[in-house]
Amino acid sequence: MREVLVRNSHRRLRLDRKCRAALERAIGVLDENRAKFLGGCPDGELSIVFLSDAALAKLHDEFLNDPTTTDVITFEGAPEFGVAGEVCVSADTAANYARAHGREFAEELMLYVAHGWLHLAGYDDLQPAKKRRMRAAENRAMTLLRKADALPGFVYK
Repeated sequence: MREVLVRNSHRRLRLDRKCRAALERAIGVLDENRAKFLGGCPDGELSIVFLSDAALAKLHDEFLNDPTTTDVITFEGAPEFGVAGEVCVSADTAANYARAHGREFAEELMLYVAHGWLHLAGYDDLQPAKKRRMRAAENRAMTLLRKADALPGFVYK
């Protein structure tokens, strides 16, 4: 099982010990099913950071020269040094989208984490055909997590 480092830098997101353990389990389920996802996220330490829209927009500008808000930014790691990468997720975007579309916040936030894991696995979503492939992979990932009862109980207050 890989090491998963979780950092919560969002004041309204509650991540207790049980939720962190569930998140690690969810990553484990994805890793166990890596063959279904282009071989999966590379081996090594995986960092997951939960941020506000403002903080993620700042990273978006700094690293991608785009100051707009986004849901997920993924940074590839150096697997040869034991680092798979980092997934930075906006809890605000997940909360706003879930509220606007009648979805569960916890599931929406986990979808964003899975999306980042899939980027590290080699999926892209910048072109229409690749975006359809990414969406299909997201659906498979979320179905696996639901069946494994591995969705963390994220809380946004």
